[in-house]
This record gives sequence, C-alpha cells and structure tokens, in this order.
Amino acid sequence: MLKIENKKIIANLDNLNTPVCNYFDIRKDQKGKEYMISFVRGIAVLRFVLMNKGTAFTINERKKLGLQGLLPSRNCTEDEQIKMIYKRYSQQLNNLAKYQYLRGLQERHEILYYILVARYLEEMLPIIYTPTVGEAVIKFSSLYESPRGLSISLDSLPDIPEMLKNYPLTDVRMIVATDSSAILGIGDQGYGGLAIAIGKLSIYTVGGGISPYHSMPACIDVGTNRQELLDDPAYLGARHPRLIGNDYLEFLDKFVNAVTTKWPDVIIQWEDLSKETAFMVLDRYRDKFPSFNDDIQGTGAVALSGIKTACRIKKEKIINQKFIILGAGAGGIGVAWAIINDLIRNGMTKVEAKSHVLVFDSKGLLLDDCKHSPYKQPYTQPKSIMNKWPNSVSRKDIVEIIKYEQITAILGLSGQAGVFNKQVVEALMKNTCQPIIFPLSNPNSHSEGIPLDILKWSNGKALIATGSPFKPVSVNGIKIQIGQGNNAFIFPGLGLGAILCHAKKISNAMILSAADALADYTKNNFSDKEYLFPPISKLQEASIYVAENVINTANAEGLSRKSYPETINLKELIYKHIWKPTYLPIVTEEQFNQIRKT
Repeated sequence: MLKIENKKIIANLDNLNTPVCNYFDIRKDQKGKEYMISFVRGIAVLRFVLMNKGTAFTINERKKLGLQGLLPSRNCTEDEQIKMIYKRYSQQLNNLAKYQYLRGLQERHEILYYILVARYLEEMLPIIYTPTVGEAVIKFSSLYESPRGLSISLDSLPDIPEMLKNYPLTDVRMIVATDSSAILGIGDQGYGGLAIAIGKLSIYTVGGGISPYHSMPACIDVGTNRQELLDDPAYLGARHPRLIGNDYLEFLDKFVNAVTTKWPDVIIQWEDLSKETAFMVLDRYRDKFPSFNDDIQGTGAVALSGIKTACRIKKEKIINQKFIILGAGAGGIGVAWAIINDLIRNGMTKVEAKSHVLVFDSKGLLLDDCKHSPYKQPYTQPKSIMNKWPNSVSRKDIVEIIKYEQITAILGLSGQAGVFNKQVVEALMKNTCQPIIFPLSNPNSHSEGIPLDILKWSNGKALIATGSPFKPVSVNGIKIQIGQGNNAFIFPGLGLGAILCHAKKISNAMILSAADALADYTKNNFSDKEYLFPPISKLQEASIYVAENVINTANAEGLSRKSYPETINLKELIYKHIWKPTYLPIVTEEQFNQIRKT
C-alpha cells in the first residue's frame, strides 16, 4: 500500500499549501518519492497533458482512474514510447514539420515531450527554438492547433484577474511574456510571438529543471503594425495597430499588477520587445519585482562569458582587448553594458571602459554629437575620437576604424548577413593573432559571418561563436568546433536561481555572476578542447553552475527572501530541487483520502 505523509510539496520547489493545478496535485510518500493525486477521472485524465501517460498507464491506474476501454490494451514502458515517438519525429520531411510534430506531442503528452527533448537535446534545441522557431512564428496562425498559455488583448484587459483564475496551474513562478514587436530578425509578428515564449519555457524546463507545473507563456497582444497580418483572414491576433505610449504602459501595468498580486513570487522574463520598449519596460519594473529582459541582459551575459573564455584561451586579459559591437538594438546595447561593467570590475574607470567598446548602429559609430535614443546615449564615443583618424575615414568605415582603434574583437548583433567579410577579418588579424569574432545574429541566414569563411581568412586562428548552431568545420586538416553563444546557457540557470532563493529582484550583479559561472563551467570542463561554450548536451549542468552563482550573489546583496546555511552544499541542493521529466504514480482523490485515514 502507498504510504504518505501529510505534507504537500510543489514540484520540488517549496513546501506550500496550494495545489499545483486545479486538476491534480503532487505529494511525497514517506520515503520521499513523488506521486500525483488526480482530482478528475476518465477522459479528462487523458486530455490534461501534464497528467497523460498514454499507453504507459498501468493496469491498476486504468481501473482506478476510469481509463479502461479508453486506451490500447498494451502497457508500454517509457523507453518503448520514446523509441516509437523518435522514429515518427525522424520521419518528418523538414525542420518545420519536426517543430510541428513536437508541438503536437507537447499538447498531447507533455511529460513524454520533455523526456524526449531532454534525451535528444542537442538535436532538438534548434527545432524547438532558434532557428526553426522563427519560421513557426511567421506561420503561427496557420499552424495553430491547441491553446497554450495566457493571451491578453485590449478587449479582455478588464478581465485579467478572472482570466488568471481560469488558468489551470495555480502556482506560477516563471512567466515568459512577449508583445511580439521584435521577434529574432523578423520584427513585428503580432500574435505569432507566443511561439517564442512557449519555446523559451521548454528550455527553462529541460535546461534549468524548472517544472512545467510552474510556468506560463504570455502573449501581450497589443496589436500589430504588420499590414500583411492585419489583412490576413487567418490571422488570430488582435486586428488593430499596436498600442503605444501611455495606452501601452497602462495595458502592461494592469497585466503586471494582476499576475504579481496572484503570484507574489513570480518572475517575468520580458521577451522580444522592440528596442525602445525593451529598455523602458526593464527600467519600469526591475525594482518592483524580479524581472529581466533576456534580449538585453541574457545576450549581454552569454556574450561576456564567451569573451572571458576567449581571453583565457588567448592568455590575455579582457582589459587588453578593444571591441566593436555592430548593432545598437537591445542585444547590442546589452552586450556593450556587460563588457563595460566587466572592464570596470577588472580595474578600469568608467571612462576608460567606455573607450574600449565602440558601438555601431545603422548610421555608423555612435558619437556624442549626434542625437540618439536615450538607451544608446551612454554608449557614445566623444566626437574627438575621429581626430586620431585621417580625414578620409568616416564613422561608418568599420575596416579603417578597426585599424586606427586597434580593435581585437568584433561582435555582430545587427542582422546584417555577411558584413564580417574578408577585409574586416584581415584588419583584425593585423592587431591580434587570435581575433575574437562573434557573429551572433539569428537565424543563420542573418549571421554577420560564416564560420568557415572567417576561419579561412584568419588561417584558422579566429575565436568564433555564433548565435545559431553551425556544424564543425575543418581548416588546415584541423576540425574546429563552432561555439554557440546561445542565451539558453544563461536564462534557465538565472531563472532557477532566482526562484530557489525567492529573489526580491534580479540585479545587475546577478546577471554578471551568471556570465562568470558559465565561463567557469566551460573552463573547468572543457579547457583541454578550447571550447568557447559548452556543448548544448551539457546545458543543465551549466545551468546549475549559473543558478548556484546567482543564489550566492543574491544572498550577498540581501536580495534573497530565502537563505541557505553556509554549511550546505548548494549545488547538491539545486540538483535535488530541479524537476526531472518522468511519469509519476497516480492515485485518485478517494484513494488518497482513504490512505491518509489509515
């Protein structure tokens, strides 16, 4: 007989008094093993995707849960299910079909979906996220099959508290929220941006061990300015131009107030907001509750981690590098912020640090004599910088500026495919024998450079990381692994650490500590291979390193609501708390009550 203790747990996170869902709860027996209590029976068990085991339901579970006659007679093991599912996945004709197959699996058998993705993470991450998700976003309305997450529009705005009551998960800790105004390199995609939030939360789960019982994707549907969507009869989003100004902020305030009132410990990751909006929203809420913008801060942290590792490989200090950042949107400014702050941490003054980081937008080098958006202004150079150059050199001439400013590292976040050309690489090679070249724009078609070309032009010496995955290349008979500067190495661990310590806010120091942790993990585990980033297959291990550093930093800053004794092995504690995709034994509410009485 199943013996239980009258103690509720919330998916390995905390002891609370709220069921994880309106349809089921999770508890531990006397040996500490988890099991699920179902508040529903019959076909509802199969339709609620976080409960459904499909053919893996045991004979006893089928009897007690009213599933007899609703399933094939065969009782399959988890491994047998995975084998069949992976075979069907592999038979899909293209990456978009594979994406749609996995999304369909997620909406039928969510636990099985996470078991599968975790097992084949390196293969499937480019399918559930970048680059394939970009195509899925564009075609979201035509691909739509099943509802997921929370969708809020102008018409439903007054009803947000009631809408949150409708949401089946009752203890949400992590929200990825997007208004879809700046998706990857494809811009305003209206309601389609919800696919990005769904994909990000899948990575939180398989990469950071954050339970899907505690996460919610949210589409802030404030309209779209893309006329082709407004004219498309199949488009599922709100059919009006985007809200702007005070109307937009009022909309967002109502959303934030509602979710933070219902779930006081919730963390919101802002995703794919337009650049002006991204900085405004980050500043508006960052000190009110724990929130961050992955496009700004996650991109900055992952790029900084790669730079720190590259400097270690070069056996040089970061303060001896000079940087060009091509692209002054959310990502580019986030990277500039992270590098400047690390230079300051390494002993430079703010003025010195700024002089080592040159940021370019579409008009050229940011100079202080020009009018810029407020978020760009702190990253301008004095116009006097041009006095060191010949009169023929303009602020747009990257090759000449590399020469006269002795640039050793260039990072691309511009979406300008191929701009890191042979002339750029050769100019860098004159300043350093191992240039740091990070074409980070997504998807691959927008990458500023092709790794094979860059390595040929640099005689195999360039240290390269890309935003989307590229296959290893061979140069001079040597196989070179291309590092992927994927934000997935930062945000799952950052979110996990913030959840476990009940962070009051997510500070700049916590973001930088995430970059430090990722660089340390890479050094400790892959220094012999000279990897700039770990393999994607090691994502969860890296995330645990990040979470540990984030918790320690939050504790040091007094930002943790929950502290842990100094004697505790924090890494082991995190391992114990992360959610692992597996089927749990399921009992009925009646069974639970009967066992509790005995």
